[in-house]
Amino acid sequence: MSTLARAVLDWYPTAARDLPWRRRDTTPWGVLVSEFMLQQTPVARVEPVWHEWLARWPLPSSLAAASRADVLRAWGKLGYPRRALRLHEAARVIATEHGDVVPRDIDVLESLPGIGSYTARAVACFGYGERCPVVDTNVRRVVARAVHGRGDAGPVRTAADLADVDALLPADRARAAVVSAGLMELGAVVCTARAPRCGTCPASCACAWVTAGRPSYEGPRRAVQGFAGTDRQVRGLLLDVLRAADDPVQRSALDLTWPDAAQRDRCLGSLLVDGLVEQLDDGRFALPA
Repeated sequence: MSTLARAVLDWYPTAARDLPWRRRDTTPWGVLVSEFMLQQTPVARVEPVWHEWLARWPLPSSLAAASRADVLRAWGKLGYPRRALRLHEAARVIATEHGDVVPRDIDVLESLPGIGSYTARAVACFGYGERCPVVDTNVRRVVARAVHGRGDAGPVRTAADLADVDALLPADRARAAVVSAGLMELGAVVCTARAPRCGTCPASCACAWVTAGRPSYEGPRRAVQGFAGTDRQVRGLLLDVLRAADDPVQRSALDLTWPDAAQRDRCLGSLLVDGLVEQLDDGRFALPA
C-alpha cells in the first residue's frame, strides 16, 4: 500500500465530515441522489434538500411516480434543474427494469439516464463498497500534488487520471472504498485549490509538491464561469416564477423577470426545448406535468 493511501486510510475515519449520505444506513439510492445533487453544487445547499427528497421519495419507484412538476419544485434552488429530470428518468428505469434496486455494476449504471462515468463509479464505490477509482476535481488535485509534484491537475486526462488513482487503492475492497472517499475529502477540506492546509495534512510527508517546495502551477487552468447576467441566471428566474405559481402563468408574468427581451426569449425557448417548461394550448406556461 502506498504511503499516501495509508495516510488517508488512517486519517479519514476520524477527520471526515459527518455527511448524511456517508452514513452506514444510507442506501445506494441515497448515494445516487446525493451524487446527482452534488454536481456543481455546494454541500451546504444540498444537505437539507437531500433529507427532504429521501423522506419524500425513499425508493426509486416513489420518485418515478411523482410528476415532473413536483420534482422540479422539490429541486428548488439547487441549480442545473435538468439534473432533476434526469434523476427522475433514472428512477423510472431502476424501478421498472432493475426491481427498484440501484445497480452496482458500473457498466449498467452508466446505461441509466443522466449517469456518466464519475457518478457510476461513485455509486459503486460509496453505495456498494466496490473497489474502483473515483475521480473528481478534488481527487485530481490531491494526486497532482502528492504524486506528481504539481500545484494543480491541469486538463482532464480521463484514462490517466483513473490509472493514477487505481494505482493508489489497496487491493482490499473495504479499504479501497475508504481511500477513495478519503482522497475526495482530503481535496475538499485540506488540499484545497487556493489555500491548502499543508501543515495539517496527514499526507504532507508523502507529498511530492511539498517536498519540491510547493512550486507555482504555470499550466492551463479551467475557466471559471460567472453567474450574474448569464443565461443560467435568467433561466433560473423564469423557473422561480413557475415553481411559485399554483396555476399556469401568462407570458406577461415571465416578461417581468428580466429586462433584456432577446435574452429572456432565448432562455424561455431553451427551457421549452429541455422539457423544463411547457406551453399550454391557451398560451400560458407551466412546469411539465
